[in-house]
Amino acid sequence: MKALISNDDGITASGILACKNAIEDLCDTYVVAPETQQSGIGHALTLFESLRMNEYTLRDGSKGYGVSGTPTDAVTLALFEIMDEKPDIMISGINTGFNIGKAELTTSGTLGAAIEAASFGIPTIAISQEVTRDDIKFENGEIQVDFEFAKKMLNKLTKIVLKKGLPEGIDLLNVNIPANPSDEEFEISHLSDRMYLPIIEKRLDPRGKPYYWIDGEPYDSHAPGSDGYVLRESHKTSITPLKIDQTGSIKDLKDFLDI
Repeated sequence: MKALISNDDGITASGILACKNAIEDLCDTYVVAPETQQSGIGHALTLFESLRMNEYTLRDGSKGYGVSGTPTDAVTLALFEIMDEKPDIMISGINTGFNIGKAELTTSGTLGAAIEAASFGIPTIAISQEVTRDDIKFENGEIQVDFEFAKKMLNKLTKIVLKKGLPEGIDLLNVNIPANPSDEEFEISHLSDRMYLPIIEKRLDPRGKPYYWIDGEPYDSHAPGSDGYVLRESHKTSITPLKIDQTGSIKDLKDFLDI
């Protein structure tokens, strides 16, 4: 069996190596990821410039590929250039920092890579690790994060997905690992409203012209049963089933338009 692994933190990130190490006893692994940090890039695809793909030696001595583009670019090149057949599973992560909520679902590069793979019918897991330090979230390369619990939970879930696939109507699973887990069980959750409340910081350049930084503060009004509540209040591993088809109620629209 074969697994494709990608991320949005980059080919040299500690999380992607932890992901590979977590499942390499279950299947052959192919690691293909952006060369640089791509957090917040979402499901973007590069169309107006060429892409480069370089072979990397990962810190455990194994081979991976770095792509000079987005997570979606990396998955696309992996599926249609590197691999000779569709993988049995795709895993995006392990991301440094959690990925929860409806609002940020399409801005996450971790989810962008996962959505691209899932769109081809590949059973897919996106997995993210909550961290207690904001300063390490967007770093390139190796960081000091303990991924051991995340690896254990990922191995457990991957075994199930490789054996059973995903249920009808579920395209991918979004998994969030707590920094201080209360137990070793998964708790099924729905999406929170959002992950952050935007904060705009306005500054002036030396010529007096304004420029802006988009930042945010954590959203903390998570409803019970949501991924944010499960992760941040209960300190449990949340697992949220997602589907790509975002079509709303056709009947409700027909009634609304009276057609």
